[in-house]
Amino acid sequence: MVIESVCTYCGVGCDVAAEVEEGKIKRFFAKEEGVVSQGKLCIKGKYGWEYLYHPKRLRGVLVKKSFVAKNQDLFTNVALSSFDEEWYRLSYVDAYHITAKKLQNIIQKHSPDSFAAIGGARTSCESGYLLQKFTRELIGSPHVDNCARVCHSPSLKGMRATIGEGAATNPFDDIYHTENLLVIGSNTTEAHPIVANRIKDVIKRGVSLHVMDVREITLSRFATNHLSIPFETNLMVLNMIARTIIENEWENREFIQKRCKRFEEYKKALFTDPYSDREIFAHIRGYEDLPEKIEKVAYDLAHKRSLILWGLGVTEHIDGSYAVMAITHLAMLTGNIGKTGAGLMPLRGQNNVQGTCDMGMLPYYLPDYKKPEVEGLMTPDIIDGIEKGRIHAIFNMGEDIAHIHPNQNKIKRALKKLDFLVVNEIFSNEIVKYADIVFGVKSAYEKTGVYVNAERRLHLSHPIIDTDLPDDWEVLTQIAKYFDKDFTYNSSEEIWNEVRVVAKDRFSGASYEKLAAKRLRGLQWPVFEEDTPILHKEKFRTKDGYGYFRFQAYELRGMMKELLQKRDPHFYLTTGRIIAHYNNAAQTKACESLSKRHREDILLVSEKDREFFEGKERVVLESKYGRSHPLKIKFTKALKRGTLYTTFHHVASHINYLFGDESDSFVKTARFKSVKVKVI
Repeated sequence: MVIESVCTYCGVGCDVAAEVEEGKIKRFFAKEEGVVSQGKLCIKGKYGWEYLYHPKRLRGVLVKKSFVAKNQDLFTNVALSSFDEEWYRLSYVDAYHITAKKLQNIIQKHSPDSFAAIGGARTSCESGYLLQKFTRELIGSPHVDNCARVCHSPSLKGMRATIGEGAATNPFDDIYHTENLLVIGSNTTEAHPIVANRIKDVIKRGVSLHVMDVREITLSRFATNHLSIPFETNLMVLNMIARTIIENEWENREFIQKRCKRFEEYKKALFTDPYSDREIFAHIRGYEDLPEKIEKVAYDLAHKRSLILWGLGVTEHIDGSYAVMAITHLAMLTGNIGKTGAGLMPLRGQNNVQGTCDMGMLPYYLPDYKKPEVEGLMTPDIIDGIEKGRIHAIFNMGEDIAHIHPNQNKIKRALKKLDFLVVNEIFSNEIVKYADIVFGVKSAYEKTGVYVNAERRLHLSHPIIDTDLPDDWEVLTQIAKYFDKDFTYNSSEEIWNEVRVVAKDRFSGASYEKLAAKRLRGLQWPVFEEDTPILHKEKFRTKDGYGYFRFQAYELRGMMKELLQKRDPHFYLTTGRIIAHYNNAAQTKACESLSKRHREDILLVSEKDREFFEGKERVVLESKYGRSHPLKIKFTKALKRGTLYTTFHHVASHINYLFGDESDSFVKTARFKSVKVKVI
């Protein structure tokens, strides 16, 4: 038997098919007619299901023994059995009741404002929607957030500020209809390999490719033009590209006059910014080629049908939102938006981070991006709130904040202060260590639900194997039974039908029936009678339909400041993903076919710094926030002098202890892509 569903890993959201015999998975593959997969899967798609059979899957409820000791009144007549030295087992029914009572006690003692919910981007839209509704309506707290906080929240902010919608404008297959590609801060072959397949396909046909990154990546080998830029200079280089377009009168004046506002103010500010002059780089050792390369990018954007793709190398900076605005400016300047083969593609990281944001799992948006009466706290503020005694309880749904978030010393200090931490998980990862009650729940391959990928495409998942574990939304509804308000749902479809009413501007036409019929294609929101593959064709999705130029000057700092002072920058670290693993590796390290490919995080070092590292097999990195554990080093020609790169998948490496509270000025997305470190 072959069962069709959707991949549970990155934001590409490939359609998958599983061959199942007698309830056991034999293999995963993709069908030729699959629109996203094109009949191909990356190694995570092929082998990333093996975790389903791992002996350490969480298949019940656990309660910490220390929590029981402190809350004995909650456990009268509750049957407990010892799981290990730290945990008891108990029934789901008892756990639901105890969770409800403890939450009620905390709310009564401190107020509903003392509760926060984090997570949802690794589960279905139905569960994400219900988590924010549980928090806002049942508990009465505005504090909801998800992992977009540490990835593409700046894309949402920057795009909405300029063109009114914070999502990809075109489908992935528009790569086949473009003449020019600009990829910024995205190691696409590792993080979004099925999108990278399309890029490599069209390069063979003569499509130009410009790659902009702090290091050479695999795509750089295929690029017409690779730009290695200093750390934290995305905004500066993007402004340089825009100025070059206008200086040469390459801008699309008709498009700007017809569809945009504030161009003249933008132009004046751009030309008075000293850091928008590309010739700055002509006098910086190692970057002398950038003025000419920037001009090539500008020319192709202005003269060819172009798509711009970007990843966390853009958003995970203190000016990430402004850099995204600068990217949208390039599309507006050149008229490369609102048509086939021309537009903007933020390559989102999680399998349902787009959908979770659409569902209102953000402190400043309700479902359908409506504004709430009261804005809640973002995750960094929730952590601060714990330390200040404002936040006392957290419900965490599938987000390992004790691994993937920055400033881990601070986070773990805060988690120890919580009165109550409830976690829905499938494995015992770092956040579980700090939990009081842990609910083992279904994974994406065991449930029915809607997932929205990075191109706004909805897929309906289908259970590939059966399990008696609850879905995330079922845990919420069972806890809610002990509250006074009606919070009854009997199926994921019932929840989705409510979403279609509450978020009707995007999902009203996306019924389960339609999605099931198009399981290999999906539907791109907004969905009414038909779906919408391309946005902004006639007007932008702002209130008045116009696109807005909003200039922001680059703020000199960090590596660029040192380079201008003729100092050698030592050392700056950036991080990223590797194809075999995913995020905190909770699932992938439980898949032997993946885990064996990458057992530890490796520190890549520039060949030009070989002398400094001579005789060292492993080093420790130290920032003002914390230290890594010893990292094995490997030399590469892909990095510039004074720059370092590593992945962050393995918790033992302590990579995220190095990053602090520096973050995007609007949405507090951490500056994961640049930190100055000492080598010990």
